[in-house]
This record gives sequence, structure tokens and C-alpha cells, in this order.
Amino acid sequence: MTAKIRPSKGAPYARILGVGGYRPTRVVPNEEILKHIDSSDEWIRSRSGIATRHWAGPDETVAQMSVEAGGKAIADAGLTPEQIGAVVISTVSHFKQTPAVATEIAHLLGTGKPAAFDISAGCAGFGYGLTLARGMVTDGSAEYVLVIGVERLSDLTDLEDRATAFLFGDGAGAVVVGPSQEPAIGPTVWGSEGDKSDTITQTVPWHEYRIGDLDKLPLDSKGNVKFPAITQEGQSVFRWAVYEMAKVAQQALDEAGISADELDAFIPHQANMRIIDSMIKTLKLPEHVTVARDVETTGNTSAASIPLAMERLLATGQAKSGDTALVIGFGAGLVYAATVVTLP
Repeated sequence: MTAKIRPSKGAPYARILGVGGYRPTRVVPNEEILKHIDSSDEWIRSRSGIATRHWAGPDETVAQMSVEAGGKAIADAGLTPEQIGAVVISTVSHFKQTPAVATEIAHLLGTGKPAAFDISAGCAGFGYGLTLARGMVTDGSAEYVLVIGVERLSDLTDLEDRATAFLFGDGAGAVVVGPSQEPAIGPTVWGSEGDKSDTITQTVPWHEYRIGDLDKLPLDSKGNVKFPAITQEGQSVFRWAVYEMAKVAQQALDEAGISADELDAFIPHQANMRIIDSMIKTLKLPEHVTVARDVETTGNTSAASIPLAMERLLATGQAKSGDTALVIGFGAGLVYAATVVTLP
């Protein structure tokens, strides 16, 4: 007789129960960036919409920023750390290959012994983590899941690269996902286009530094070896984001059975104000839809950008609990993830 595996038992649906964010104390205006590149404040603002960004200090590590944001999200959800059954961290800027920083964060938060792991999905990382969390809640492997997007992209910024020096910021954004009696996180439309992987990438792979061949390593203006940095083909990425990601966003609306008129908020990855404006136009979003524009003062924080923008909309009253929001992340890989959610 063949043994039968007992089916898992989870909640019928999942929802975002709480949100939290952390922005480093140091605010970096465009004027500071201009010390290193030949550009202007007007050019940076017109190309990206960015006026300032936050950069982490020595004590504002990936783990510490995550603990700050995660603790706020847990409290906002009305839970205690001991109730968290899984911790999912999305980041590309934790430089220790192993162990996962998620285990350290879970310990510092006092969560007990949850499942804890890191994922690397760039600017789509929050959407990937949210999808995994929804699955854990509905299949019963965890009742409450903490999802954190966190980056210290200042560590991966080439200040002499005119195309990227002004783009990136640091910070952490977190949500708690838990059980729901009605649908509150829609189907995820996600995917990858690996043939475009070179359009956003790390300048030099880590193993080149182990080999120590100076002919292969980039040098700064003073002849010093540069630390690896994020580089991108700006025009190619811009065209892909504008033309292809609007289609993905529309597909997410269709999968959720939501029309643009029914939306209350649009929270896209905070990469570039021009991309955001183009997506609004293509999606034909009505004027009543609140649009997150956190990029102006936070910069591009990759996996942290959506939860940070979500937290700011709610904290400032631009959006309210129960609102219906379209979220979409896209970036290095190239990868993307979009879904419709009910705001906590």
C-alpha cells in the first residue's frame, strides 16, 4: 500500500499586515555627487528626478537597518517577534557569501528559530519575497512571514561614473505577511530576460580580485584599484522599463481582476521619475490614483524601494489602510515582479 502524504493546511489567503522602513541619517544632496562628476543639479533632476539620497554610516549595516525596519513592521502588524515563522531578506549588498544575513537579522529581532534565508533578485526582490511569503502563509509552512528589502548601494557606487553616481541610495523596507479571510495579495506576474543580463551588472566579478591581475581591475582617477560597482546601459534599461514593464503592470491588474479606475495607489520601483511618469501615461491611470515618488529624496534603493515608498505613503496619509495598490519591481537580471495588494 502506497503511503499518502497529509496535505498542508494554511490560511485561505494572505495579506500584508504591517509595514516599516529605515532610512540612514546621512542625507546626500546632488551637490555632493557633483564633486566627483562633470554634471549639474539640473541635469541629475531632469534625468532621474533625484534631489537627495540617504547613505549609510559605518554602524548602519545591512543587518542593523533591517532590524530597524523589521521591528517597525512587526509592531505595525500588532505582533511580537516570537510569532514570526520565516524571515526573507532580499539584498544584493550583503558582502558575506555565507551565512545568509537573514539568520543574523532573525536573531537580533528575537524571533526564535524561524526559517531564514536571503534572495538575490535585484530591484524586483521585494516582489519575489512577497510572493514567497504569500505561498508560505497559504500552504501553512509559516503563519507570519517577515519580508525585508535592504540595500547599502553606496558601497557599490562608482562616484566617478557619470551615468550612475547619482542614482543609488541606502535603506531598508519591511512588511509582515499573514493570514487573511479574503484575497489581499493578487497573482504575481514575474519573470526574467537573461539575454539582457549585461545591461545591469557588477563591473568586476569578485574572483578577479582574488587573482589580482591589475590589468583586469578598474582604476580610479588616482590610479587606485576600484571596488566593484553597479553599472548599467542606461538607454537600454530605460527603454525596457518604459515599454515592457507597463505591459507587465497591466497584466498584473488583469490577473487580479482590477481595473486602473479601481486603483487607489501605484507603487512602482523607485528607479527613475521619468520611468514612473511614462508608466502612468501608458497605463492611463486616473488622477485620483496616488503615485509613489519616493525616488526624489531616497534615490534608487533596489529591493528596499517599494516597501520604503509604501511606508512613506501610509505615514504621510497619501494612502490609507485598505487601499488597493499596484506594485511592480524591475531591474538587474533582467527580472521583474508585479502584483496588486491591499495596503495594511
